[in-house]
Amino acid sequence: MVYQGTVQNGVIVFASGVCLPEGAPVRVELVTQPVETDTPASGQDQVDPVWRIGELAFDTGIPDLGVNVDHYLYGHPKAHNGR
Repeated sequence: MVYQGTVQNGVIVFASGVCLPEGAPVRVELVTQPVETDTPASGQDQVDPVWRIGELAFDTGIPDLGVNVDHYLYGHPKAHNGR
């Protein structure tokens, strides 16, 4: 379930009526809103999205994902010791 809220003085404050149990594990995702301007951005102000790929990274909990990406994506046999 997704709950909406804001950060106030370093604490996440949910919208009214949301009460989660003490100690409940949660995942926090920062929602960025595009800044609207009246003038279009110049070519130099625009950054190629490939340079922002790190912003999309997250921990999958799969320790051997880099070695066994083909196994997890396509069902190939698992590689061992990086081979």
